[in-house]
Amino acid sequence: MFVAMNRFKVVRGAEEAFEAAWRSRDRRLAEMAGFKDFHLLRGPSTDEYTLYASHTVWATEDDFLAWTRSEQFRAVHRGAGGSKPLYIGHPHFEGFSSVEGV
Repeated sequence: MFVAMNRFKVVRGAEEAFEAAWRSRDRRLAEMAGFKDFHLLRGPSTDEYTLYASHTVWATEDDFLAWTRSEQFRAVHRGAGGSKPLYIGHPHFEGFSSVEGV
């Protein structure tokens, strides 16, 4: 199993707009081999931002990498720069390979 996460520091007050942008987007993840699960997670807040993470679970890291090279990925991310004013800096990617599961 491979878990891919992007962390976003969403400007305080822009949380609703950020969540709405995610709810309304065409994900196309289910079209991809190895895709298992997706969640958008809201974390703690500071005076400046609220932390969010997009969290996808894949059968293998290769399945995730195939997603990043796919037409589906390009189509989904085509307008992603338009939501940049909602968050601080660039999303921070973290990828994890499973070493144990229950």
